[in-house]
Formats: sequence, structure tokens, C-alpha cells
Amino acid sequence: MPILAIETATLVSSVALATADTLLAEITLQTKKTHSELLMPHIATILESAGVKKSELKAIAVSIGPGSFTGLRIGLATAKTLAYALNIPLIGVPTLAAMAYGCPTPGVILAPMLDAQKGNVYQALFEWKDGRMQEIMPATVMEIGESLAKLAQYKIPVVLMGEAAVLHREKISQAGNPLLLAAPHVIIQRASSVAGLGHMLIEDGIEHDVMALEPLYIRRSEAEVLWERRNGVSV
Repeated sequence: MPILAIETATLVSSVALATADTLLAEITLQTKKTHSELLMPHIATILESAGVKKSELKAIAVSIGPGSFTGLRIGLATAKTLAYALNIPLIGVPTLAAMAYGCPTPGVILAPMLDAQKGNVYQALFEWKDGRMQEIMPATVMEIGESLAKLAQYKIPVVLMGEAAVLHREKISQAGNPLLLAAPHVIIQRASSVAGLGHMLIEDGIEHDVMALEPLYIRRSEAEVLWERRNGVSV
């Protein structure tokens, strides 16, 4: 039975249907349209196109961040609603890990990064060994210059992907070896990668509470920071 996967980012809206070994359908758009306009119509489209009934879904996998605060909330709210209505498991999939999972390349460091605003990036590091993906640096926030300087110290190729890699492609190109940009079909966030990692998490016995699952923000939103400044709240 397939799972439905949802990925929502600043400029990416993606949904996918996949079994453990087959990608049945995927719609991925890089667009400025709001996710709320796209998600449900696209979900209906891939279900119909793949000939899959809602009752046949095994689980809902959703990207939980870090990333765009608005995008994460819309994606998670949609996933929660579907999982609750269909009474099927909900799997929260870390966004950075999903991107690395979509690029199963041994012998390189995978460096997914997303825009954290004000010249900062969300970043984590992964590598593939013996057919399994391993995290070598957990998700964190750092300034883009600091990030590239640290990545340049590796002796093996470092493959960068994600919205921030696209945003800072000139700086990455100027840095030269060992930093490389991922191919266009890999560099963006895709629901098919969320589905793949989601299946692995299901096999490992991981399932999240529909009511309790929250986005992985890492840092507070700009709105929260501004509110605290205006109201004299110290942090």
C-alpha cells in the first residue's frame, strides 16, 4: 500500500504517492503561488491519476522542517487533517534529511541547506555508507560564509542542495573544490524524497501523534522576535 507525502517550502509545493519500492506519482512545482491553493488539488490529482483510493493509503508522510514557517504550518495542517480523517499513521520527516535521502551517493558529503534569513542557513550534513544514510552533523543555523568555510575543509566532494544552495550559488561556485551544486532535479525539496525516508521510518517503527506533532523550527520566527522587541520581552 502506498503512502502520501507532502513537502511545502518557500517556493516549492510537492506531493507524491509511493510504495516502498515504487514512485507512483509526483507533482512538484517551484512557484510563488500559495501552498493553500495547490496542495489539496494536487493531492486529488495524483490519487486519481495513480488510481489510488484514499482508503488504500498506508500513511501520511510530511516534511516538518526546518524551513519556511508558513509553508511548514500549511503542510503539517494538511497532513494532520488527512491522517486524522483517514485514521492512518502520520510520519514527520525532517526536511534536511529527506533531501539527503533523495541523493543516495556514497563517497561524498551531502549538505542540504535552507534559507534561515538575514544571511543565515539551516544546515545538516549526511553521508551514505553500506546502503544507509548517516547524519554526521545535526540540523543547525549558521551564517552562510561560516558554513561554506567549514564545508571547504573536507577532503572529499561536498554536494550542496536546497533553496539556500540555489540562493547562494555564486558564493558556492566561487568557493570551488570540494563544493559542488547538486543537479537541478535533486537540488530542490521533493515529496518523493519525503516518501522514501518516510517508508524507512515506518520500517523502523516510528509513528507520530497526530495531535502532538509540531514543526521543527530550530529558531523562532521573525514575527516572534519582533513581538518580543516591541513588548520589551528579554530572551
